[in-house]
Amino acid sequence: MKLFDPKKLAKVELHVHLDTSLSYYCARQILPDLRLKTFNDTFIAPNKCKDLGDFLSKIAPTLDILQTKSAIALAVDDLFDQLKADHVIYAELRFAPLLHTRLGLTVEEVTETVLEAMQQASAVYDIKAGLLLCTLRHFSLEDSMKTAKLVTNFMNDGVVGLDLAADEARYSLDNHIAAFEHVRHMGGNVIAHAGEAKGADSVTEVLDKLSVTRIGHGVRSIENDAVVARLKQQNILLEVCPSSNIVCDVFENIEKHSVDKLKQAGVKLNINTDARTVANTTLNQEYQLLHDRFGWQDEDFIQTNIDALNASFISTETREKLLQLVQIY
Repeated sequence: MKLFDPKKLAKVELHVHLDTSLSYYCARQILPDLRLKTFNDTFIAPNKCKDLGDFLSKIAPTLDILQTKSAIALAVDDLFDQLKADHVIYAELRFAPLLHTRLGLTVEEVTETVLEAMQQASAVYDIKAGLLLCTLRHFSLEDSMKTAKLVTNFMNDGVVGLDLAADEARYSLDNHIAAFEHVRHMGGNVIAHAGEAKGADSVTEVLDKLSVTRIGHGVRSIENDAVVARLKQQNILLEVCPSSNIVCDVFENIEKHSVDKLKQAGVKLNINTDARTVANTTLNQEYQLLHDRFGWQDEDFIQTNIDALNASFISTETREKLLQLVQIY
């Protein structure tokens, strides 16, 4: 039997946040006096958080330092360096531009900085990429619409869609419906986090009210057979992030995670890191975890990457080229 080696598999990562994936090496470039212990204590979550809100509190230290063009550009290059180590060939990065304006940058400048750094890194590391802009559950209607208009203003420059992130258990969708309608009306793509901090009903809600084509996490869909059936019927891909879910205490451990049951039920999904630093993981580690616990083999991961590419927001021409690469092993 062939030895499983996740590093050899060409991968697609659709769910990775820029502001939760800062390496110690990159943080030291921005904060030269930062020591490893302080970094670990400050930027990495404990093995088990109380809930998603507790997990999200670990993002604050990264946001504190990603407030200048130079720091933001460094973070983008740093993330691509990590993606390259995981043999990622296509990624969709995401972040919330409105959180990076404390020192006077406009949201347009923030977005332009990420796009420019992303395009440069894409060429250097030979990784195709798109950018998703996040509105957050606690944002006002005005802030959500501001994010949506950024998406449509930069649709031809590398921004590929609008995402809704943050704490779904504490905030409703009301402030975000108009923003999603705006992006869809302008021909843009929309996705949303759901089925993580809340149950399967939150998945139904974003499908009904936001008309998303992919769902970030969605792992608690398994709690309702009708929701699972709907995901299959509508061809909705779940962006599954196993270690992040365990750290957030969505599941007690990998043995209790729903990813294998969802796959067996025929739901399309792909495997992601979500928050590389906060969850202290890599995509190679995620693949190894699913291989060790559920016995997933090369062909299982290849199928998730095929499904990811088919659900991704890239041109048909690029998709066809990448589909050939993920099937080589």
